[in-house]
Amino acid sequence: MTILDKPLTNLQLELLRLYSMELSEEELLEVRRLLANHFADKASDEMDKLWKSNKWSDDTMEEWLKGAK
Repeated sequence: MTILDKPLTNLQLELLRLYSMELSEEELLEVRRLLANHFADKASDEMDKLWKSNKWSDDTMEEWLKGAK
């Protein structure tokens, strides 16, 4: 199956609807920022879960930094 054989995702469909609107450059930049912030927040939330589930601390990070040298 090639990538073209796959159906569009709900996100792709929504973005296509958005693309049918004429946006100013300022609005386009705002949409890009919203998407970037949304996915950055999700990544941060996942990292918080990892830190909590693994009981990592600032000391853990210090050990990682020492090992990276």
